[in-house]
Amino acid sequence: MSKASEVKSGNILRFNGELVAVEEFIHRTPGNLRAFYQARMRNVRSGKLVEYRFRTDEEVEIARVETNDYQYLYDEGDFFVVMDNATYDQFNIPKGLFGDTARFLKEGMNVIIAFESDEPIMAQAPTTVELEITYTEPAVKGDTSTNALKLATVETGVEIRVPLFINQGDRVKIDTRTGDYIERVK
Repeated sequence: MSKASEVKSGNILRFNGELVAVEEFIHRTPGNLRAFYQARMRNVRSGKLVEYRFRTDEEVEIARVETNDYQYLYDEGDFFVVMDNATYDQFNIPKGLFGDTARFLKEGMNVIIAFESDEPIMAQAPTTVELEITYTEPAVKGDTSTNALKLATVETGVEIRVPLFINQGDRVKIDTRTGDYIERVK
């Protein structure tokens, strides 16, 4: 157990039996009242936001979280199978931990996964990925209005919007958080 004064933004705490990530941790000293810490924390499992005031001497449990790079191997039902790059151990990671970015995962990509006592609690895909366009309609001459976009399917099967000059077989960089086209890769 640690004192509330030892907590920093970014720590993972065990709070009311749940794991929460500390987003903001501010020391407040209002007028002639006792000082306290105002914490804004996000539940790791549900994503729900929790706000709480800690007394300065209150005991909190800082969870021991190990974060590492892993290589994504393949999809298996409700899980993604990843491999530790150092020990070659394989782990099943629930798809829900990746959220919406899971649709851009391609075999062989490196991902970041956080474990708390052998249980995966967070997973993060790369912020940008380079994927090949497998299908898109050819651009029609004269369709060159400003910022015109068309639908294209990438190698993972996801449809994204790309500029008209992108053709089938081109490689594009995509932001995995939003699914937006960034640029064509040469």
